[in-house]
Amino acid sequence: MERGDHKGKKKHIPVLAEKLKRFGLRATPQRLAILEFLEGNTSHPSAEEIFRELKPHLPSLSMATVYGTLEVLRKEGEVQELTIDPERKRFDPNPKPHNHFLCRKCGRVYDLPVDLSALTLPADIEGFWVEIFTVDFYGLCPACKK
Repeated sequence: MERGDHKGKKKHIPVLAEKLKRFGLRATPQRLAILEFLEGNTSHPSAEEIFRELKPHLPSLSMATVYGTLEVLRKEGEVQELTIDPERKRFDPNPKPHNHFLCRKCGRVYDLPVDLSALTLPADIEGFWVEIFTVDFYGLCPACKK
């Protein structure tokens, strides 16, 4: 999984704990591990993938804790819940609006830098008041295209 550079992440534990407290959650080792796993993660993991990755290190981790923590993070605008994959919901710790690409062969989800800035929001389009939009792309990633 593409989790970015995690050197020195233990220094961030107090910051992550404070974030959880702001969201009304106790800073348990399980929740801290979920936040730490998501930080800098570009693999767009599902709740099940997060659970599978962390469970060996945290035997007391439950799926309910993963789902509950992700739901609070989603409501607080800390993660995006992606529905690009028809098999499972995925989560993106980058809450800024951007597009995604799902490779139909390998199943990986990528950030796709497509400039859609010509559409300024909010906007009235044919009588519809559009505040946000998402555009998902599907096809073959560079590795699978070869």
